[in-house]
Parts: sequence; structure tokens; C-alpha cells
Amino acid sequence: MEIHNNPGLVNKLAAEYVLGTLKGGARRRFESLLRRHDGLRLAVAEWQDRLHPLAELAPPVPPPTAVWPAIEAKLGLSSKPQRQRSFWFELREDISFWRGLGMFSTAAALILTSLLLTRQQQPLPAPAPASYIAMLSNDQAQPIAVVTGDAPGGRLTVKLVAPQAIAADKSLELWAVPKEGPPRSLGLLAADGSVSLSLPANATPQSIPLLAVTLEPKGGSPNPNGPTGPIVFKGAWVQI
Repeated sequence: MEIHNNPGLVNKLAAEYVLGTLKGGARRRFESLLRRHDGLRLAVAEWQDRLHPLAELAPPVPPPTAVWPAIEAKLGLSSKPQRQRSFWFELREDISFWRGLGMFSTAAALILTSLLLTRQQQPLPAPAPASYIAMLSNDQAQPIAVVTGDAPGGRLTVKLVAPQAIAADKSLELWAVPKEGPPRSLGLLAADGSVSLSLPANATPQSIPLLAVTLEPKGGSPNPNGPTGPIVFKGAWVQI
């Protein structure tokens, strides 16, 4: 059966693959198909973009102490004192792997956006090479904004590809969500068009794996320690 020609089955298998519930021979066959079909890789990347940001908020859960000795015994490895790998560490490794696949959908969306804008406006000068990029999507996985970061120039550019209708007494605020600690405000966004912000020197994917935009009172969050409004779109911050 050519599963890549069955959109419903592709979507289901991609979701189970990202969740980790696709196991054994079925997982190996799916991984083999991934290497040959762009459509499967795109479906996996879309599910990664939907599910992995939720994992950013999951607390660390270390495995039971008996897990690693049992694995060593089963594999015939010598038992040596090792630092326990936390659930968070495993999660970061998983996200790092899928961030590569996520770049496929991010780059495709960015190219499509550029083509649409070129047809509607005067030709724009080629942008400076970006060091980082993120495609921010809403809860329906629809792309809303493209964020690029130029580390040498210290600038962050946000382009809304889908203009947002917000009330006059509200503002959109961009946040850097670090691995640890509270979110950090990067600045306010326009409801449409582009905005250029300062890029903090340490705003790298290694320290800040996720960007998010919240709906705040006019002028931004009144809370200096973090956002007060709901998250309206978000996405993984990756290095090019």
C-alpha cells in the first residue's frame, strides 16, 4: 500500500511517529519512507511544530534509578557511575533532531511568503543573511509570522504574513521562552507589516528554544516578570 498517497493515513502515522507511539517494524518502515517522500517529512515537521512547543512547559521528570542499570545489563555493558539523564535532557535531544525536519516547513513557508509579496509589491532588496529563523503558527498550525535574527547586526525582524485584527486597547508582544526561568519580552509587534527589534546577544536557540506572541494591554504586559495575556502564536527558534 502506497501510504504517501493517503493523506489521512499519512497524517495519523506522522502524529504517532512524533508522539513516539509508532513502534517496532511499523516505525522502521515509516522511517524508511521518510527518506524517500517529501510529503511524509512535511507531515512529520507539521506535527513536530504543533506538539513540541507544548513540551517546553513540561517539568523535568528523571527516570527511576533502576532504568539505566537494567539497560546496561540487557546490552551487556559494564556498569559505570554516570550522571542521570533527565526527562528534560531527553526531550531537548528529541527537539534538536526534529528541529532539522522543522526547518523544511519553515523554509518552504518563507519562500512561499516571499513569492507572494513579490507579486503584490515592488521588488524588494535581498535581505541580509539571517543567523536564526522561526515560523510562528497559531493553534490551527497556520503560519502567522516569520521571525529572522541577524546575530552580527544585532537585529530581529518580524514579518506578519497574516495581518491580525486586534482591539485598539491591545498590543501584540513577542517573548523569548528560555529553557529555564520566566519568558523575556523582545518587544511589541505591529498588527500587520514588519517590525525591527533589538536581538539580545544571548538569544540563541541553545538558550531560547521557543518564541511566542501574546495579546497584552496597550503598550505591553504590565507585569515585569512575564506575559499576562494568552499566547496567540508561537514557534521553534532555530539556527540556519
